[in-house]
Formats: sequence, C-alpha cells, structure tokens
Amino acid sequence: MAEAHQAVAFQFTVTPEGLGFHLSREAVRQLYLAAVHSWKKRLVRAKNSFLTGVYPASPSSWMVVVMATAGSCYCQVDPSLGLIARIQRWLPHSEALTPQAQTVVSTVLFSTGAWLAAVLLFRRVLRLLLSYHGWMFEPHGHMSRSTRLWIALMKIMSIRKPLLYSFQSSLPKLPVPPVKATIARYLESVRPLLDDDKYAEMAALAKEFQEKTAPRLQRYLRLKSWWTTNYVSDWWEEYIYLRGRSPLMVNSNYYAMDFLYVTPSPIQAARAANVVHALILYRRRLDRGEIPPMMALGVVPMCSYQSERMFNTTRIPGKETDTLLHLADSKHLAVYHKGRYYKVWLYYGGQLLPPADLEMQFQRILDDPSPPQPGEERLAALTAGERVPWAEARARFFSRGPNKVALDAIERAAFFLTLDEDEHGQEPARPGCMDAYAKSLLHGRCYDRWFDKSFTLVVYKNGKVGANAEHSWADAPIVGHLWEFMLATDKFQLGYTEGGHCKGDPRRQLSPPQRLQWDIPPEGVAAIEASLRVARALAEDVDFCCFAFSTFGKGLIKRCRTSPDAFIQIALQLAHFRDKGRFCLTYEASMTRLFREGRTETVRSCTSESTAFVRSMADPRGSRSERQRLFKAAAEKHQQLYRLAMTGAGIDRHLFCLYLVSRYLGTQSPFLAKVLAEPWRLSTSQTPQQQLKMFDLNKFPDHVSSGGGFGPVSSGGH
Repeated sequence: MAEAHQAVAFQFTVTPEGLGFHLSREAVRQLYLAAVHSWKKRLVRAKNSFLTGVYPASPSSWMVVVMATAGSCYCQVDPSLGLIARIQRWLPHSEALTPQAQTVVSTVLFSTGAWLAAVLLFRRVLRLLLSYHGWMFEPHGHMSRSTRLWIALMKIMSIRKPLLYSFQSSLPKLPVPPVKATIARYLESVRPLLDDDKYAEMAALAKEFQEKTAPRLQRYLRLKSWWTTNYVSDWWEEYIYLRGRSPLMVNSNYYAMDFLYVTPSPIQAARAANVVHALILYRRRLDRGEIPPMMALGVVPMCSYQSERMFNTTRIPGKETDTLLHLADSKHLAVYHKGRYYKVWLYYGGQLLPPADLEMQFQRILDDPSPPQPGEERLAALTAGERVPWAEARARFFSRGPNKVALDAIERAAFFLTLDEDEHGQEPARPGCMDAYAKSLLHGRCYDRWFDKSFTLVVYKNGKVGANAEHSWADAPIVGHLWEFMLATDKFQLGYTEGGHCKGDPRRQLSPPQRLQWDIPPEGVAAIEASLRVARALAEDVDFCCFAFSTFGKGLIKRCRTSPDAFIQIALQLAHFRDKGRFCLTYEASMTRLFREGRTETVRSCTSESTAFVRSMADPRGSRSERQRLFKAAAEKHQQLYRLAMTGAGIDRHLFCLYLVSRYLGTQSPFLAKVLAEPWRLSTSQTPQQQLKMFDLNKFPDHVSSGGGFGPVSSGGH
C-alpha cells in the first residue's frame, strides 16, 4: 500500500563517510501508481463536470454545429449573417495565420458561440419544463393532453443519458408559498386536535400574525429565496441538526437493515469484505457521476445534491454548533472490534482492494488477541452523549499527540465499520429477535458505533449487516439508494464460494491493519464514562417492537385503488386512537427533491377526514358503506397533502423559516412561538424500499429487505 510505505520509501543515514540514501523500489512504485490513480480520478471528474455543464447537449453536438456551419460557408451560404466576417476582421494578421486559417478560426469561434447559446436556451427550456407539476395532481390512470405533451418534451430534452448531476442547475428553486395559504392549511391541520375555544384562540393569533407581522417577514424570506439556491435547506441543516445539543443516538440518527430472510454468507469477515467492496464501488461511481439520477415517471429528475457528502464525511462537535467535515477522497476505513480501533487501507498500488484481500484484513482483526488500551473500548460513547461535553473533551484530550492522530484516522475515514460480537437477524423460533436487531442498530452498546460518521456499517458475527446513519448530511432515501445497491451487488454480482468466503485469492504480502494508538488520561476516561451514562439512560428508555407483516402488501392495497402510503397513515391513526383514546399531531416526511437542494417537508397526517374515519370505526352503529366512503375521503385528502408538500406548498418549512426571520429581526410572534412549540407525539417516517431495480423481487421474494427506521421524536412519543 502506497500510504503505508510512505514512511520508508526514502531513508537516509549519517555515517563518517557522509550521508547514505536508501530508496525502497516497491514503495516508490506504489507511490507512483497511487499518483497515477489520483490524476485519473481528477481527469474523470473534470470530464464529467464538462458533460454535466453542457447537458442536454454533448461535445459531439458541438462538432455537428461546426461542420454544418463550415459546410454552409463552403456552399456560399452564410448562416452567421456576416458575423463570421466581422470575427475574421478582429483576428490578428500574421504569417502563421493565413486568410484561409482566419476563415477556419472565425467559423469555429462563431459555431462555438452559437452552440453555447443553444445550450443555455435548452437548459432554460428544461428548467421551465421541470417547473410543471400538474402531472402530480391528475387522477391515477387519467393523463391530460398537456401532461402527455410535457412528457414527450421531457423525453426529447433528456434523450442523452444523464449523469448524476446533469439536471442540477436546471432544477427549479423551491417556491415561497403565500402566507395566507400556509396559515389556512395550518389551521385546517390543527382543527381535529383542538376544541372550539382553543381553535378560536389559535385562529385569532393566526389572523393577527397574517395582518401585522407576516408581510414584513415574508418580504425578507422572498429576498433570501432570490439569492440562495434553496430558502429552507441551509437553515434546516444548521438549526434542526447541527445546532442540536442533545445526543445524536436515538434522537437523530436512523438505521437500515439487511435482507429479511437471506444471509449471503455466515462468515463475518467475508460478508464485511464484500459489503465494503460494494460500498466503495458505489463511491467510485458517485465520484465519476455515473449513477443516474432518481427519476419520477421515468422523466422527472430529483435533486442529487445530498449524495455529495455520503462518504468521507464526519460531524465535528462544537460547543454552540457542530460542523460537517467532508473530504474529497479517503483511502482508508476505520474499524472497531472488541474495544479496539484499526485503520484499514482500501487501496494497493492505486487499485481498490478486491474482496478476498479485504476478507484477509478483517480476519486479521478478528484474530488479533491484543486487549483495548485504557479508555479505548468505550471511546465512541462520547459521540453517543450530549454534544457540548463531547466538544469539550475533544478540545481538551484529542487535539494533540497520538490521540489527535488516531481521531483523525477515524474522522477522515471513508466510513466506519463495526465488527460486532453479537448475532442478530430474523429467526422465527426466537420471539423478539427483530426488536433486538433494530435496537442494536439504533444504539448498540452506546459505545460501539461512531455516531458522528456519515454512516456506520455494522457486520454481526453471523454475517448479518446493518447501518446507523447520521442525519444532518442527508435524508433516509439517499442512504436507502446506497443500501439497495450494496445488497444487490453483494449477493448477485460479487457472490461467494461454496464455503461462504469471498471469491479470489488474497495477497499475503499486504501489511496488516494498523492498530490506532491512544493515550487517554484518567480525566478523559471520566468524560467517556459520563457520556456513556447519558447514552445508556437514553437507550434504556426506548421500547422497540419490530416484526415482519406478511398477510398482504402494497400490491393488494394498489389493487383496491388506494395509495399504500395513505393506507398506512390512516391505519396508524386508527391504531394510535385505539391505544391512547385520542388524536395527536402526526409527522410524516415528504421529499422536496423536485427542487434544487430540496430535502423534506412535513405532511400532517392527522386530518379531519382521517379522524372522521377513525371515529366511525369506533362507532358500532357505523355501516360498512359509510366507513368505506370516509376511508376514501381520508385517503384522497392525505394524497392531496402529500402532493402539496412535494410541490413546495407545505406548512411547516415555511413557518419554520418565517420564525427564523422573526428571530433575526428581533420580532416577537406569539403565533409562530406557539406553532414551533407544538410537540410531535407520533412520527411515521420510514426508509423507502425498491428505489433501484438491480434484481427482480418477484423472482427472489426472499431477498426483500427489512427496511429501516428512526427513534421516537419525543420522550413521550412514538
């Protein structure tokens, strides 16, 4: 490995005869190959940046324009209306630049200018087309002529295969909704939760806000929307995530699970090797922009901005606010096993290590009998506790010496890997096994996941895998996309031998993984233990129930001409009412990635229509037909709210930004203060499934994933 050999590639000694120089030929060779690999990556990125910048045009289209212009001039037809002659007169006269050469240069310059103008025009047209969202509000199975025409134009504009970021600069900006519409939708959302007196009080506060305070705040917000890419996302990341001082574990981070019924290999080191290799393959495609953007209807691109910080990213704690450290590249992995930390290089000679080599490296870690150093075993508890103590401990104990070097190795790693000592997964004979599996991924032992990393990969002793992801850099669908690619690549492309090992033969000459060295003083150990107590209290307060429901799925729901999402949301309202005897403010996340740098919007799932249906189910006098009518009305209402949220006409992000503007201006708003103080008692966020079609789930039904999930959003919530 080039990096491992850097320290010994060049050595010198001082002797009575003078200086003696020693070069390691193999080390120099590895350094050379690593440099070549780095330059190749830069060239690929530069090429893809150019291709993305001129999309939907292509370099070949430039050649077509040049040849067409030259051909027209040869036929005595001037398509430039005299511009080529004007350009020719401005060119310098010299012996090298003959009149014929001047004609060629001026023709190329005019053609290039015309081509660039066409590119800008096409991109402007593409942005206008992407601003159309009427297709989303049309009844299922019924498409208007305007939408058909729009789809045809979109297919023409995107006929060239797009790269990951080809559509980024053409995506429209998230619009700022009218205050009047937002307040009307807000009051409608809280009506089923408030009695008449409380609703009248809230309506009065809303009216006062709309007439007196809101116009000024809205003007500032519109101004921000003009000079920023997205008027919500930067504030959302900073104030909702990075400024949060409570533990990331449970409160913010989320998890992803393995295949439900299948374990491709029961050998821990082999499964870890294939999975890590698949993840780095995804990172390579991500760096090159070779992953196609997610598309709705096959023609509507979604924003890919969040994918940029998927790898090589760590959340750094601060006393007042955290920051995100993102590196352009990282060539190693941080690994945790039995209380010890290791640094594993992912490349050798500029090439990615194959799975067989990675399996050998991970097996070396599993076979290492050395004990943890003082304070090392529970070190990651600092990332599980509150942020301020972690920031203080980091500055005091990890800002210099070997501790800084070791911490840098973790924070600058591509991602974090835990080789877990437990066994988890679906076992029908073991009740509660999925509960333990989910809790292990959500918080583990509170010290065996690095909760600050963009994601922690967990590989269990029996070969099952999972992940714990930090939330500030991206939302769950982004990790879900990565996760589906990894599972499909691991199982259907990389594969294993009959014995469960990785295919191929390992290179025994590879240097073993590097054990990280720590020198943690007793005060540092005390800080670790204090954070661990906080994290354990939080983890023990989480009750978890996770099970596989196989009676029916979304296929049956769709055949009933109902949205699966609406069905689940209404079912949750019914279950919560039967459990608690009341309704509550309910949170469901909707994506706003139809807009540039869009993240999420809240869908308030507890509506007057859904509560009417739930009450009819609780009323023994209710008829079947009446309940069906109410259910249909509730489902249609939920779908309408979801569409509004996706198209930028939601409630909560707009009110959140108005509140921040009021704080910046020093303006007090009782209405906004009351809205932002309302607790979400029921959170229904989930990680999506089957975003990719890398294998046919109908042919391999046992390869369905268990999905993932979040912790409760409040201490008394769900």
